[in-house]
Amino acid sequence: MSFNPLKEKGLPIEKQLRNWHQIVGKPYNKSTVDCYTRTRQILMNGIEVEAWGFKHQLNRYLIDDTDKAVIAKISRIEDSQQTTMNWMAPADQSVLETTLGYEQVAVDLTAWMAQNEPDEYVKETFNFGLLEDFDHLYRYSQFAYMVEGVKPNEIVQGQTDIVVGRPTQHHHNCNAMRLRNHYDKSTADPQTKVNILTLVAGEQQTHNYYAEHGFMYADHVLRETYAEIKDVEEEHVTMYESLIDPSESLWEKFLLHEFTEVCNYYTCVEDEVDDKVKALWEVCLDIELGHLQIAAELFKKYEGRDPEEVVGSKVVIPCRFQSQKDYVRKVLVNEVDKRLDTEMGYTTIAELPEDWPSYKIQERANEISSPTENSIRLVQIYHDRDIVETGDKFEEKEVKILEKGLQKEGVADNTVMPDELEDMIQLHEERKEEKEELI
Repeated sequence: MSFNPLKEKGLPIEKQLRNWHQIVGKPYNKSTVDCYTRTRQILMNGIEVEAWGFKHQLNRYLIDDTDKAVIAKISRIEDSQQTTMNWMAPADQSVLETTLGYEQVAVDLTAWMAQNEPDEYVKETFNFGLLEDFDHLYRYSQFAYMVEGVKPNEIVQGQTDIVVGRPTQHHHNCNAMRLRNHYDKSTADPQTKVNILTLVAGEQQTHNYYAEHGFMYADHVLRETYAEIKDVEEEHVTMYESLIDPSESLWEKFLLHEFTEVCNYYTCVEDEVDDKVKALWEVCLDIELGHLQIAAELFKKYEGRDPEEVVGSKVVIPCRFQSQKDYVRKVLVNEVDKRLDTEMGYTTIAELPEDWPSYKIQERANEISSPTENSIRLVQIYHDRDIVETGDKFEEKEVKILEKGLQKEGVADNTVMPDELEDMIQLHEERKEEKEELI
C-alpha cells in the first residue's frame, strides 16, 4: 500500500512541544557513527533551517491574526527540531570533519537525485553542480589531512570518491549566468519539486555553515578556502532556487515545504541503521505530518484547490543515501569540461567565447591566487602528493580529468597544472618504492 502523506493525521500541533531533554539529545559517537547517519543529520538540519526561515517570511505577509498564530506555533516547533538535528553532532567532531560530511551530503544527494529526476533539464543542472561539490570534497580533504591528520576516508567510509573534479577556481561565475529556466508548476512532477527544495535547503545550509565556521582556523589559506567555497555555495543556491516556478503562491510554497519535510523524514525512517536515531526520525515525521495537515487546510482555504494537484497522492523519495561512485565517475569523465552559457544552458570549455562573462569574475577573484589551488601546493610539501581516496585504481585517471577540466583563460597563477600533478604522483611513487626497499 502506498503512503499518502495527505491522508495521515500526524501529531496535532498542541501535542508537539518537547522538553529540553528531548530537544537536546545525546550526540552520536563520531568514531562509530555510520557515515550516512551523519549525512542524514546534516541534511535534515538544512531542511529545518529552510522550513523555519520560510515560515517567518510567510508571516511577514499575512493579515489574518488567527493564521499568523498557527504559523508562529509551527515556527517554534521547527526551531526546536533544528536544534535537535544540529546538535546531534558531537563536540569533539572538528569543523573540518563536519565539513567533509557536508560535502559527502552534496555529492551523494545530488547524484541520487540526478538519477531519479524526471525533468532532463533539471537533471543536467544537478549534474553540473555535482561536479563542483565533488571538487570541494577533494580540496577540503587536503586540509583535513594536513591540519588535523584526519584521513578523509575515515569520514566518508569508502562510500564517496575523493579525487579532483572540476577545479574550484573555475566555479566562480557571473551570478546572473547561474539563473536557470524554471519548471512549470502546473505540469512539473512532485518529484522535481521536492528534489529542488531539498537540494536548495542542503546547499543553503552548507553556505551558512562555512560562513559561520570557516573563520575558526588560524591557517590563513584554509580561511580563504572556506571563503572561496562559500562563494560557490552562494552560486549553487542561486542556481537551484531559480529552477522553482516563481508564480507559485505563498500557500502553495508552504504546502510544498511541509510536504518536502515529510518526504525527507519518511526516507530517513526507512533508511536509518541506528535504532535510536531512527526513533527520532519517527517522532519528527509524526510532527511534520501534523504540519502538513495544517498547510493543506490553509491551502484549500486560500486557493480553493485540492492539495493533491500540487503534491500528488504518494510520498516522494528525495534521496537514498548510498554510494554513488559509478554514476559520479561517469559524469566526471564525460562532463568535467562543461560550463555555463549565456542562454541558461550549457557549453564546453572549447566552445567558450572570448568575451565569456565569467572570465572577468574569475580573473578578479583569482588575481593573487586561488586558495583551493594552494591546498594542493601545501599538501605536496606535507605529503609529497595530493590526498586521494578512490579504490579500483580510479585515481589513475586524475591527471586526465584535471587536464580536461582546466580552462586556458581565467586561470590563477598558482594553478597546479596536469604535468606538475603527474610529476608529483610519480615522485611519490618513487619514494614509496625507496621506503619499501629499506624495509
